[in-house]
Amino acid sequence: MKESLGDRIFSLANVIFLGFIGAVTFFPLYYVFVVSFTHPSEYIKGGLILFPSQWSLDSYKYLLSTNAFIRAIGNSAFLAIVGTALSLLVTSGLSYAVSRRRLQGRRAFMLLILLTTLFNPGIIPPYLLVRDLHLINSIWSLILPVLTSGWYVLLMKGFFDSIPASLEEAARIDGCSDVSVWYRIILPLSLPSLAAFGLFYAVAYWNTFFTALLYINDFTKHPLQVLLQNMLIDASTAAGGAAAAEMMSEQRLPAETLKMAAVVIATTPIVLVYPFLQKHFAKGAMVGSVKE
Repeated sequence: MKESLGDRIFSLANVIFLGFIGAVTFFPLYYVFVVSFTHPSEYIKGGLILFPSQWSLDSYKYLLSTNAFIRAIGNSAFLAIVGTALSLLVTSGLSYAVSRRRLQGRRAFMLLILLTTLFNPGIIPPYLLVRDLHLINSIWSLILPVLTSGWYVLLMKGFFDSIPASLEEAARIDGCSDVSVWYRIILPLSLPSLAAFGLFYAVAYWNTFFTALLYINDFTKHPLQVLLQNMLIDASTAAGGAAAAEMMSEQRLPAETLKMAAVVIATTPIVLVYPFLQKHFAKGAMVGSVKE
């Protein structure tokens, strides 16, 4: 069917409008990237830099040569890798348990899990719990209290419910225990779901910020996002933090190029990981959300 003149005008207007929105959204990201690679002498001249005439890696070299920045990256990497692995282990194990109808007290467990998605305890109770567990100033205070999410447990349970029960029955006939069925049958069949939720957990752990401010007073244990925030505020003030102040005071490069380079480094790992999980992402997030 041939489009009318009004339809073509409407489609063209949509393309122009969405293109404008896309350009406005993309420009800050582009500007951060470009400034991070701008040569210090060119940036000092001032003005809006859309495409630098002199490219430089000086800001990246300096950041990656400082102990504070490398330490912060290590802390964030530990959170993202260890935290994600433990969270997937706990979430998948709990989801498999509550998905089995033979579990005694299953409805009570489901109700308790559901309550955690409906009510937020706020800030004080979790802080008191972390303090009583002697986890203040420990990197584990950023992992153990958030090992799993009630919402993720319910979604993964729906995925496990879609796996035919005949597979578990066949495994039991072969002598497999509950644990063997879980890691030999259920987990291999749940890779799309594990990839999707693993990405959710990894992003959350990598972006850990507020809880680190609450529980971590030792700046040597701060994750990258806290150091980045301290750099962006003002490393020359008390609010900037000791690590950021020490790092920024030793450099002779423009502070803005360092900040932009730090932003690029902080966002790069997730941007690089996402394409490898994209093929599993949509399927893992949607399977189990509806019943066939």
